[in-house]
Parts: sequence; C-alpha cells; structure tokens
Amino acid sequence: MSSTEDTAGKEEDVVLSVCANCGKGEEESGKLKACNACKMVKYCNRECQVAHRPQHKKECKKRAAELHDEKLFKQPPNPYEDCPICFLRMPTIETGRRYMTCCGKKICSGCCYAPVYDNQGNEVDNTKCAFCRTPAPTSEEEMIEWLLKRMEVNDADAINTIGCNYRDGRYGITQDYDKALELFHRAADLGYAEAYLNIGYAYINGDGVEVDEKKAIHYFELGAMGGDATARSNLGYNEHNAGNMERAARHYTIAVRSGDADSLERIKELYTDGHASKDDYTKALRSYQAYLGEIKSTQRDEAAAFHEEYRYHGSGL
Repeated sequence: MSSTEDTAGKEEDVVLSVCANCGKGEEESGKLKACNACKMVKYCNRECQVAHRPQHKKECKKRAAELHDEKLFKQPPNPYEDCPICFLRMPTIETGRRYMTCCGKKICSGCCYAPVYDNQGNEVDNTKCAFCRTPAPTSEEEMIEWLLKRMEVNDADAINTIGCNYRDGRYGITQDYDKALELFHRAADLGYAEAYLNIGYAYINGDGVEVDEKKAIHYFELGAMGGDATARSNLGYNEHNAGNMERAARHYTIAVRSGDADSLERIKELYTDGHASKDDYTKALRSYQAYLGEIKSTQRDEAAAFHEEYRYHGSGL
C-alpha cells in the first residue's frame, strides 16, 4: 500500500470515529454509538443525536429504508424442517403436513397416511403416530391436553395452535382474542413465523385490538422474513393494490420460491397487464416447478388424492 493510500485510510477512520454533531472523537467523549436507524453516523450522547437530527433526518430515513429493504427482500429460510420420515422438503400447503401432538413433530401427509407394515410384511394399524408410534388422541379433550403439555416445553407450534383455538373458540376453548394474541406473540418470540402472520391478521380484522393496517404490515413483514409464504404473498398483494408493481413482483417471486401458488397466479396477472416481463413470469414458473419437484413423492400424491376424494364425497356432490 502506498503512503497516500495509507493516509487516506487513516483519514476515513478519523471521520467514522467522530461525533457527527460536535466532532469529538472517542478519546475526548468516550465510546461513540452509531445511529440505530441508518448506521452511517455516530454520536457521543443522546443530546448530540437530537441536535443533529434536523440535518441528518432526510439521509437517515433514506438509508434506513434501504437497509430495511435489503433485509425484507432477502430470500428467507424455509420455516419447516424436512419430513423426519421421508426426508423430503415439507409442502407449504397446510393439507400437505400434519403436526403430531404426541411428539411435536411435523410429518408430511404422505408419511402420515402411508400403509405401515410389520417385519412379516403384513399391514398393521396406521392410526398411530408415524414417527413415535403413539396412538392418536381419542377425543378433542385429549388432543387439547396433549397440546397444553407441548406448550409447557415451549413448543412454538403447539403455542400457536392453542392461540388459534382461543381466537376461533373451538375444541371446547372459549373464544378469547386477548389470550390468542398473547400466545401468538409468545410463539413469535420463539421464532415461529406463522405466529407473526396471525398477529397481522388480528390487526387487519380488529380481533381484540384496534384495526391498524400499518401494524398488520409490520407483522406480515416479520412473518415474511421468517419464511412464511402467506405473509409474503399478503405483502405483495398490498403493494399490488397500492400500485407499486415492482415491489409487488419482488414479493410474489420470493413467495413462489417458497411454494405459494397464489403468488404465481399474481405474477401471471402482472405479466398479462404489462407490469412484469415474460422473463419474470417464466422464472417464477420454473421456480414453482422446482419447488413441486422437491416435495413430490408417490405417497404424497396418494394422500392428496385421498383428501380430494374425501372432500368431494363429503360435500354431498
């Protein structure tokens, strides 16, 4: 490194290590703290930060928005572990998986409904848990009892499920929006992305809280960043309705990679209306096809066919 480059580097360090308001360095004022929103400037105390706010506000807001979008539009992690039996990616659609109240495992529908054989090749009772072989609960009361036991060990899925039961007033649980919201927050604090989605819906619908679209969007964003495809799709739909087509397409694209079929249809709609390119739609379609390839199995196809047949005949058609 040349002496000129070395000097420039030192000058940059000095600039970054002084208070943006008073100009004092750490030698004079102690450790400096970066602006929480933009991370671009530092201050020696709260007073200096407040005094510098009028000059800094516009640039701070711009950079904070950029940082937020960097985090928001990053491809999120898969919120579901692979099926612990077949080791294939867990389907996004709710009917494609089942939560087991006995052991707290999520198992794909294919493994839940697949025939079980003994070591002689004879088909045996498959009403037991496909993972731990515990007999299924025999009543709604027993199911709730098992969920409450799972809650005691901080099982986020069980906590969220009981929250849904309080919200909807089902399975013998009296409807209580406040309790539901408390449980959703508890599950969210444990990293359960779907709980953020439920909190967002509470603010959209006014379930125990004042209707607040801004707060709903905030929680949908947290859910989306945690990997919940429905929360992500909701953000895309919100931007779509607001006329922010580019942002809507970005949200839909991420949701499609997570297996959300509705978002694929909305990208198709954007393409049809001239708000997205053919290439955008083609890439989304390929992403969705790749997702379908990752979750496909013969057992899952058979389980899906069983569900469809049951729904058709059960409807009285």
